[in-house]
Amino acid sequence: MVLLAASFSAMTVAPELHPDCIDLAPLLGTWKGSGAGHYPTIEGFEYREELTFSHVGKPFLAMHQRTRDAVSGLPLHTEAGYLRAVGDGIVELVVAQPSGIVEIDIARVVRSESGLTLDFRSDRVETAPAAKSVAEVRRQISVDADEMIVEMWMAAVGEPMQHHLRSRLERV
Repeated sequence: MVLLAASFSAMTVAPELHPDCIDLAPLLGTWKGSGAGHYPTIEGFEYREELTFSHVGKPFLAMHQRTRDAVSGLPLHTEAGYLRAVGDGIVELVVAQPSGIVEIDIARVVRSESGLTLDFRSDRVETAPAAKSVAEVRRQISVDADEMIVEMWMAAVGEPMQHHLRSRLERV
């Protein structure tokens, strides 16, 4: 047991980014900023967001997102998932939300000189039996150097596809 613990604690070297994820490298790190949301079935709101992308050397990035109310600081939403590099510049986003929603979204990586854009469209959205209905989702993540814009559109609770969220984040 001591030997296992000793050998495990010695593993402090960060792995190299998987070659299939090289195009996703501009996402890596922690991003913070503010955003606003609206939808016909709710009152508009402002929020603070933290979004982290990390890797372990495999052909995916881990994603963790959380938001807080801009005024009270109380937690609003969180989600976690993985961006899976599947070849030919295609990325799958598998994301789960504690509200009972699971998405599988697909995008093509569009690189620019100082970043990238991912325009995810839902391949499928599944909801737990007691979750609100969500029929379709679109997410766009754009990175330009140390600035990230995150937007989301959705068709949910009987409403047609429309803009829901926009945040502007900076790398910290």
